[in-house]
Amino acid sequence: MAPTLFDSDAKPGDLIEIFRETYNHWAIFIGGNEVVHLIPPTHRGGDLGSFGEMLSFLESNKAQVRRQRLWEVVGSDNFHVNNLLDDEYQPREPYVIVRDACRMVGRELPYNVVTNNCEHFVTELRYGEAESRQVQTAAVVGGIAAAGVAVAVLGAALFSALHKDDKRRQNHK
Repeated sequence: MAPTLFDSDAKPGDLIEIFRETYNHWAIFIGGNEVVHLIPPTHRGGDLGSFGEMLSFLESNKAQVRRQRLWEVVGSDNFHVNNLLDDEYQPREPYVIVRDACRMVGRELPYNVVTNNCEHFVTELRYGEAESRQVQTAAVVGGIAAAGVAVAVLGAALFSALHKDDKRRQNHK
C-alpha cells in the first residue's frame, strides 16, 4: 500500500525526512499528499536503491525542484515529519512556505551534496536558513575518524621511534 501522511499529522510547510539506507532525503509537505523536493535530474524520484540514488547525488552539480505524490518519492522507505530546527529558528508562515516551494517547481538549481542539497533546500524554505544537520553530523564523524587515524599514525610513529631507541640502547650495552 502506498504511504500516506494521514496518520502522521503532517501540515503544509512541514519537513518530511525520508530514510534511505545510506542517507536521508528531505521534502516539504504541501498538502494533498504531495511534496516538493530537490532532486538531481538523473534521478526519476522513485526508488533506485540507495547506492544508485547516492551515486546520482554525488555525480550531479545541478538539481531540479519537483512536485510529486509522497509515495512516488518515498518508495518503500520509512519517513516522518521532522521540523528539526523549530527550536532554533522561527518557521515561516505555512502558506508562504508552500507558495514559495510551488513557485520553484521545475527550476534547475545548483546542487552540491555538502553545501546545497535537499536538506538545505527544505530548511531554507521553512526557516529562511539553509542548513544540513546530516552534513554537519557527517563532518563531525569524519573529523573524529580523521583524528582517530591521525592518533593511530602518531601512536605508531612514537612506538616505532621508542622501539628503535630501545634497540640502540641494547646494541650499545
